[in-house]
Amino acid sequence: MTRIMCTPCCIQLGVMRDRDQSVLNEILPPEERAIEAVVARYQRVAPAVTRFARSLSGNEDLQVRLGTQAASTEDTIIIDPGVFQTAYARSAPVTPSEVALTSALHEVIHLIATDFDEERPIPKEWQAFKSESQDDDGEFDEAMVPVGLFQLGEMEEDLVRPDITEDDIQFDGEGEVDPSAVSLLEALHTVGGPAAEALFLSIEDARQERINFDAYPGAGSVLKDLYRTSVGHAMAHAKPLGQFALACFMIIGGHEERNVLQRKLEPHVALAIDDAMAFLDSVIELDDPWSVGTVALQLLSVAKMHNLVQEGAASTTERGRKAEMEADEAAIADSVDAVRLVTPSLANRDSYDQTRTAAQSVSAEQGKLGEAETAGDPATDQLMKVSTAPTVYLPTGQGGKLMVVDLPDEFAAWAPQGRNMLLKASSDWGVAQHRVSGELYPLFLANQRRGLRSGFDAGDLSPYTPLLLGAGLYERMFERRDLPSRRSYALSLLVDGSASMLQPREAGSRKSPWAMAAALLGAWTLAKLADELQIDFELAIFNRSFAADIDDTEASYRDTRARATAGLRQAQGGNAERLTRTVNHYLVKRFSQRWRRSEDVLAGLFYAAAAPQDAAKEARRSPKESPPISMFEKAANVDEFNLAYAAERLASQHASHRILVVLADGMTRGSVQTLAETVEGIEHSGATVLGIGIGDDTVRSAYSRAQVVEQPLDLASAMVEGVRSSLYKTIASSGSDSWWVHAGGRDLQDLTN
Repeated sequence: MTRIMCTPCCIQLGVMRDRDQSVLNEILPPEERAIEAVVARYQRVAPAVTRFARSLSGNEDLQVRLGTQAASTEDTIIIDPGVFQTAYARSAPVTPSEVALTSALHEVIHLIATDFDEERPIPKEWQAFKSESQDDDGEFDEAMVPVGLFQLGEMEEDLVRPDITEDDIQFDGEGEVDPSAVSLLEALHTVGGPAAEALFLSIEDARQERINFDAYPGAGSVLKDLYRTSVGHAMAHAKPLGQFALACFMIIGGHEERNVLQRKLEPHVALAIDDAMAFLDSVIELDDPWSVGTVALQLLSVAKMHNLVQEGAASTTERGRKAEMEADEAAIADSVDAVRLVTPSLANRDSYDQTRTAAQSVSAEQGKLGEAETAGDPATDQLMKVSTAPTVYLPTGQGGKLMVVDLPDEFAAWAPQGRNMLLKASSDWGVAQHRVSGELYPLFLANQRRGLRSGFDAGDLSPYTPLLLGAGLYERMFERRDLPSRRSYALSLLVDGSASMLQPREAGSRKSPWAMAAALLGAWTLAKLADELQIDFELAIFNRSFAADIDDTEASYRDTRARATAGLRQAQGGNAERLTRTVNHYLVKRFSQRWRRSEDVLAGLFYAAAAPQDAAKEARRSPKESPPISMFEKAANVDEFNLAYAAERLASQHASHRILVVLADGMTRGSVQTLAETVEGIEHSGATVLGIGIGDDTVRSAYSRAQVVEQPLDLASAMVEGVRSSLYKTIASSGSDSWWVHAGGRDLQDLTN
């Protein structure tokens, strides 16, 4: 079966499977039905949805966004992504991409087309549908079911289209409103009770879908498949009134043929559908919701005539009648909602009112850059960040989202204090810059110079030079001298920024939180060295918490975290923890950035790590001017995802020699075995991974090349020895040792063992 998924801008052409092939809930694993995966899938079709919405509304400036509360204004449509998530739970022969597009178009149609705010006096002919228990004043003495209601043939125009006349509304002056005017839903509730209201919302839902999806048969066919696969189960569990309402919904929407549905209905319900067809056939021709309200009252009267309702059946007390009306409302809503994609604007009156209220709030925010762009909703902003974050896969096949962001620039405000502390720590801990350069510079330099081809290939003169000249090969030989194969390096520095790195540890005769400070000092030193040698490098710090933005301060970070967490708990329940406590990869310096731009940010971060109590006091005193130190909250880290991502970025540099240096305490929230397999996989790809354990020897179990720093003073030797060992390995791999001997006279082979 071929589906043409067309919008005014030609969205796409999709080819579907046969019905006997695997269905949506079989091909989509649970993790792909998670809200962040659903949102990510929507993002891929969002441009097409926006074009469709603009064409439908006739507004080229219309924006379509996601939010925790659906809303519709003149220039903005906000869709609740929870509607998409519900669609993916269906068992239907459709693909995830088709569901993403169709459910989005479905929401746009209903949010644009639904407007029941116009107030009118209750049409006089509606009073004929009012039950005796509701008719307190006895003003109207018509029968519950109007005379001639079930006559076949031409119906009176005013029964189907109750147009307002001068007798209905009397204006004393221009611009005045009749005091008896009410909204449509209130009028339906007054005349027909909750059941009339629920029945109206369901058939209006179907009418809007029928009118708007008929122009796009591809999307309409997806909707039919989603609905048809759910009808059988819903009918089997529905009460008679629920079966009647569901059948009306499916017939009006054009989702199923009448004769097919009647075979699934109880006999007396099937007879009621026969009598209801005179009204059902006219619904798609209506363009006024008040006229659809008339049809809803007519259909409810048909249901009453066939004894499908409970209202007035037995109870004589006010409480009993109320319970019966609520039972009828539930019978309709539960049955129809089990099949349709429930849009907030048509779910019930409370949900409709919330949608309209949200629309007013969005309108008030128009023109305020930032909040208006995210519908003023940090929860949605966080959801969007998680959905667009890269998914990292480990050698074990495990995958997970990784929030990749730049470290907040506000840390640069503490750069002066940080630089002073870096100088002092470098001296105290024996990590002077000249020492590292002196130890490693000759090795880097020799490796970079190494590579000129030897013998004839390198263009060296030989006894055969006259023959070569005579054969005209001298020019070719000379060109070969201009093709050196210089070694190129790329270095990635990865620092563990978890809360455990900030815990006090033994440092001589006292305990102090030196682990992260030592790791940052090591990263600073290697970064300075790489910059001095003009080696491409990247520096990142990773942790697990609520992700900070690049322009966050302590005040803005706390506020955003609180609002996003509260909103996601309300909208996503137990999933809020996963969506707000993310695995974060903060880039301090990218490969493409200059080191000079990142120095101040790293220096400020060092101050926060080396003097956490002083930094916390300053953040409490001036939260709007301080960096977000709360981003380092207590949470275990997941090292392996960060290593895999750093290795992927390192590989993209296409350097002949790649070195990944990890400074961590080794306490991963994941599995040490998985971390070890990740390290092994990275090394098999051709990179060298050095694990420097800060105060913990777990790195020995995960890294084949590991050094453990038990005291800050050990940092220099561990750092230098690890990198030097890697450089010696690259020398040995060249297959020749005659051109390089270490200054100390040790043989190269001994150095690499």
